[in-house]
Amino acid sequence: MFKKIKTILVLIGFVLTLQSLFAQRQTYNFNSDWQFKTGEIEGAEATTFDTQGWTQVTLPHAYNQEEAFLKAIDEHSTGIVWYRKNFILPEDAKGQKIFLEFEGIRQGGTIYVNGKQVGLHENGVMAFGLDVSDIVVFDGKPNSIALRIDNDWHYRQRSTNATYRWNNINFNANYGGIPKNVFLHVTDKLYQTLPLYSNLKTTGVYVYATDFDIPQAAATIHVESEVKNEYDTPKTFQYSVAVFDLDNKKVAEFSGDETKLAPGEHTMVSAAQRLGDLNFWSWGYGYLYTVKSMLKVEGNVIDEVSTKTGFRKTEFKEGKVYLNDRVLQMKGYAQRTSNEWPAIGMSVPAWLSDFSNRMIVEGNGNLVRWMHVTPWKQDIESCDRVGLIQAMPAGDAEKDSQGDHWKQRTNLMRDAIIYNRNNPSIVFYESGNDAISEPHMAEMKSLRDTYDPYGGRAIGSREMLDSREAEYGGEMLYINKSARIPMWATEYSRDEGMRKYWDEFSPPFHKEGDGPLYKGEPATSYNHNQDRHAIEDVIRWHDYYEARPGTGHRVSSGGVNIIFSDSNTHYRGEQNYRTSGEVDPMRIPKDGFFAHQVMWNGWVDTEEHGTHMLGHWNYKPGTQKDFYVVSTGEKVELFINGKSQGFGKKAYSFLFTFEDLRFEPGNVKAVSYDAEGRILSTAEKTTAGTPHSIRLKRLEAQLPFKADGADVALFEVEVVDKDGQRCPLDNSKIEFELDGPATWLGGIADGPDNYIESKVLPVENGVNRVMIQSTTQAGSIKIKAKASGIKNASIELDSEAFETQNGLASVLPGADLPSYLDRGPTPKTPSFSWKRKPVFIRSAQTANEEDEPYLSYDDNELTEWRNDGQEKTGWITYTLAKEAEVNECVIKLTGWRRKKYPLRILAGDEVLFEGESWQSLGYITIPLKTVKTDEITVQLAGAQKEEDGFNDIVEVDPNKELDLFKDDKAAAAKGQLRIVEIEFYEKL
Repeated sequence: MFKKIKTILVLIGFVLTLQSLFAQRQTYNFNSDWQFKTGEIEGAEATTFDTQGWTQVTLPHAYNQEEAFLKAIDEHSTGIVWYRKNFILPEDAKGQKIFLEFEGIRQGGTIYVNGKQVGLHENGVMAFGLDVSDIVVFDGKPNSIALRIDNDWHYRQRSTNATYRWNNINFNANYGGIPKNVFLHVTDKLYQTLPLYSNLKTTGVYVYATDFDIPQAAATIHVESEVKNEYDTPKTFQYSVAVFDLDNKKVAEFSGDETKLAPGEHTMVSAAQRLGDLNFWSWGYGYLYTVKSMLKVEGNVIDEVSTKTGFRKTEFKEGKVYLNDRVLQMKGYAQRTSNEWPAIGMSVPAWLSDFSNRMIVEGNGNLVRWMHVTPWKQDIESCDRVGLIQAMPAGDAEKDSQGDHWKQRTNLMRDAIIYNRNNPSIVFYESGNDAISEPHMAEMKSLRDTYDPYGGRAIGSREMLDSREAEYGGEMLYINKSARIPMWATEYSRDEGMRKYWDEFSPPFHKEGDGPLYKGEPATSYNHNQDRHAIEDVIRWHDYYEARPGTGHRVSSGGVNIIFSDSNTHYRGEQNYRTSGEVDPMRIPKDGFFAHQVMWNGWVDTEEHGTHMLGHWNYKPGTQKDFYVVSTGEKVELFINGKSQGFGKKAYSFLFTFEDLRFEPGNVKAVSYDAEGRILSTAEKTTAGTPHSIRLKRLEAQLPFKADGADVALFEVEVVDKDGQRCPLDNSKIEFELDGPATWLGGIADGPDNYIESKVLPVENGVNRVMIQSTTQAGSIKIKAKASGIKNASIELDSEAFETQNGLASVLPGADLPSYLDRGPTPKTPSFSWKRKPVFIRSAQTANEEDEPYLSYDDNELTEWRNDGQEKTGWITYTLAKEAEVNECVIKLTGWRRKKYPLRILAGDEVLFEGESWQSLGYITIPLKTVKTDEITVQLAGAQKEEDGFNDIVEVDPNKELDLFKDDKAAAAKGQLRIVEIEFYEKL
């Protein structure tokens, strides 16, 4: 009998050994069954702690997320919060490695498992990992996890007592607790590590491509993994890779060398193979592959990691950005990294991240510059899917850092690069929200070169105009050009305006610019109506468009408008949140969204023509006003009820103004033509009738509504006339009723508490949106909407059961979301045509031999040539590299937004231009009388004037030199001629 029992035990042990040897990695959704409670709670880390009365939530969930847009950023709740949950590990996890992955907590937190402290994480931004293999229990026994988190604005790093500069009350909305996803990983003891350097000190898997052949759709695919052996015996394994396309079809399989690892040893292993017929990731073409890297022992897979990634070729040269061998001018938005929504903050489901980020692409934006801190992994993966390029910062406030603050920044950049280096949408690493020193730039660059040497990403910083280390740069507001590294504006058009205000002629008849004072001064730029806000967008983009690739040897690589969606951050207008967005907090477009959609429709030059009319066509009879059209055509004609109103006055490349247009009910149509009179595009608006009914529809209705306690359904509510046309002047209050297993989140509107979570919500300009959140109970849900005097509406949907067991779920957030491929692969045609031909400067001469005239054409915007302040020395003569028929001079004059220089430009004795320069945000183009010459003189023709041409330019540091070399003596030095950069051109 004893012998029989011994045999059975041996067999059981053999089976368990096999089970362990051939076990596959499992990654679980660890978001369910959490509880939280605010305040300092003694002993809350204990396994048996009683959590009666705690709030039940599903992650991601910030404990104060309901305050989003309810409270101003500086009023967000802060302090201590505890999160807890219990969980039971699967039977087959025994003897395996157990890791926890947090995508991030805010701000600093201590983590306990089964009552023991297992980690500390403090930067409030990045993901981190924990190895809890030796602390958890198995065999169906419960485990507990508890986090004590402090989101104080002044939180200090425990080891140094240093604050975190990016934990900032102006720009980093403070959604405290665990506002991001959490995962639990079960792996074999011979395993590929996780890309979580904080705590674990591991780097994971790295996938990259080299030797691109874009015409032949080929590249060499490399896969590398850090592998650890935590067995007490040596292990020999084969490293294998399988590549699957977007349809989950295997397109390649290849292997690396066989490797032997001693106990406790770790090493890097790799494999590579050249692949053809590749679909390259591109703007608006989020084509992704799944790369499975496997460890095989005796032919059996014991560890497999799936990495979703894309392959694309990038180059940064000649002042341009190349994507898959095609030049792309950067067009997009500087967006707050919180990317929040009302009443839920940043903790939205993955599909809602796609909805928001895809709108940028649909609006013809190609770049999002996340501001100040590393974005949430969910947003990064979303940009992969929708085909939206990202600039990824680490952590920063403003200006350079020193000491412990600098160490915090470099450590965060290291962690962010390791965690996000397989995401193809990240094309730029941002080292600072302002200029940093060359040694610091070199240090950041060394991190990129160490952890992501082949990812095809440029690393740079805001400013860095003359850096030899940075690989891109660009100022916040001004126009920069380069023939070397790309220069793109990091934040432009910083004005604000509420969606509620059409113009001065529409209810509630808001006077343009009217609003509370900001810092004791009128704040017109922060209180725009929609029409003026959109016009400012056009005016600002025009400067970048004028300097786009194809316009010369030195070009602008574009810029990003701040911000995409209204944000619960630092504000200057009448609301308690920032209204600079081109969409409102519910992502309802303002006119500026459509203006950009027209202007940005192309990689560089316009590729698809478009027209948008600002405003509506529902004015009071007899109203007479300026009417504005944004269009890509050379001229635009307007028709009212079929009768031509003539052609609009063109300005700023895209804006057409029809002055003193008299409103007539009916139809207004804008027709855009090319120079030869061919129709390029049209747009129409029709007068809506009186409000008749409510229309209620679910957006993204094809997606399931999961009963996981975290999913969201989004609904649009409109007031329409009897024909179903939206009534653009209606601001009716809608009363909602919700029945079924869901929680009301609501929307936002101007009024008491911004109507956050209210079931009474006005539409603004005929439209608004509301949200509900699922509970953990599946069932039928009904929403009713009613308003006085119009027909009511209702809508029904069902929430689907979400399976979770013992605190674990197998369905991962966002795993089932499709890629957005609507723009198609990178076109093979050129993205721009040459507009003019540069005439290069060979040398220059001035009145003083000690001068350095080369500084006026050295491709460096932080240098200038200037005379000694006397009018008689206010000239510079340029000798051209060849005789040419010069017809344009492009010049950046010091004090560009303040000074007007009286200039005379000559070829010998012949005057090519005489007049006053005008203020700008950088360069001006001066038309010249066309002559054939090899020598041009620029001469000061009198005393210049100094006055601010942009009195209401927004949010510039008053202590910073606004115009590069502005100084106290400049206004008095009437004989100064100061040139930052000058260029000459001839016709093609």
